[in-house]
Amino acid sequence: MRFVLDTNLLVSGVISAGLPRRLIDGAKAGEFELCTSDVLLAELLEVLLRGKFAARLEQAGLTPQGIVDDLRRIAVVVQPADTPRVVPTDPDDDNVIAAAVTGQADLIASGDKRDLLPMGGFAGIPIVTARDAIERLEAMHKS
Repeated sequence: MRFVLDTNLLVSGVISAGLPRRLIDGAKAGEFELCTSDVLLAELLEVLLRGKFAARLEQAGLTPQGIVDDLRRIAVVVQPADTPRVVPTDPDDDNVIAAAVTGQADLIASGDKRDLLPMGGFAGIPIVTARDAIERLEAMHKS
């Protein structure tokens, strides 16, 4: 299976334990392929460079660039030819959709209750919560 993880889940998974961290750990363990794009990695770096994350990252011995580099190493990084305007409420989220479509992802996992999750899916790619993504992984491993 190939998943795109929205930036909000990646940030949550980096700075705290919980379901988003389990998804990142699952990608590192090869339970699924993480799919992303240069635009999404740049957005992640921009968010992680915010002052509010500095102390947590330093305490964990992590740097924003190191985190992005680690994810780049384990991910399939796609280059969408274009980014269609499909998320009516947040144009930045169009980059998530573009990466998923280009990367032929099986799902998009997001914590974005305002913009992405209400869409339910796009082009046959479900948009689900971290919990739903983990449940799908567990179901796949059982069968």
